[in-house]
Amino acid sequence: MKQPPLGGGGRGFVSRPFVLQLFLVLILVFAWAGTAAAHAVAEGDKGYIQEITGVNLIPFIYLGAKHMVTGYDHLLFLFGVIFFLYRLKHIGIYVSLFAIGHSTTMLLGVYFGWNVSSYLIDAIIGLSVVYKALDNLGAFQRWFGHQPDTKLATLIFGFFHGLGLATKILEYEIAQDGLVPNLLAFNLGVEIGQLIALAIILIGMSYWRKTSSFIRHAYTANVLMMTAGFVLIGYQLTGYFVA
Repeated sequence: MKQPPLGGGGRGFVSRPFVLQLFLVLILVFAWAGTAAAHAVAEGDKGYIQEITGVNLIPFIYLGAKHMVTGYDHLLFLFGVIFFLYRLKHIGIYVSLFAIGHSTTMLLGVYFGWNVSSYLIDAIIGLSVVYKALDNLGAFQRWFGHQPDTKLATLIFGFFHGLGLATKILEYEIAQDGLVPNLLAFNLGVEIGQLIALAIILIGMSYWRKTSSFIRHAYTANVLMMTAGFVLIGYQLTGYFVA
């Protein structure tokens, strides 16, 4: 799975309309992000989680799927992970590793009540986006002469993504009655939502890759993704020191 070099040679060929479109997308993302922290649950869903008791599988599947398809931090990371993956086999491996990591810490974090700062965890999640963009740009190979284990990194960052969600669920004091079935249902919903989001991303990527502009624009796309990651880090660290 060799990726094309995205060094300085590609920068001069990026069209202004494309850059403008990507910046508009980022502006929309962060305008929304300013009103909702990463992994946040909508107020209506928050009230539902706090009040509901007993086993409620379908509602929690829905909540899990909704979380994933609206989780901009998850989607940015997944976008980076599959950016240079062309075979479904390879996509399946990386997405499965992310799902294993995400599911493990989400379930264990809520069940055992791990008390971790959501701001710091979400800052690390922003770092995962920066890492993946730098990896796609070939920065580690150029800077250090070494390529990190991308599969291991995907699994490790998956742990942090799941822990970020667990910290939010714990804040809403989910009822102990039916906790395990509801958590499993929520996790199933997360995986369903991940598949839906992944399908949409792959459809868009498949069309983009067929155009002659893909490699020329890939550099800019990853630089902007890295910028988004830094903004997420700054947003969360500001919340940590101000709160």
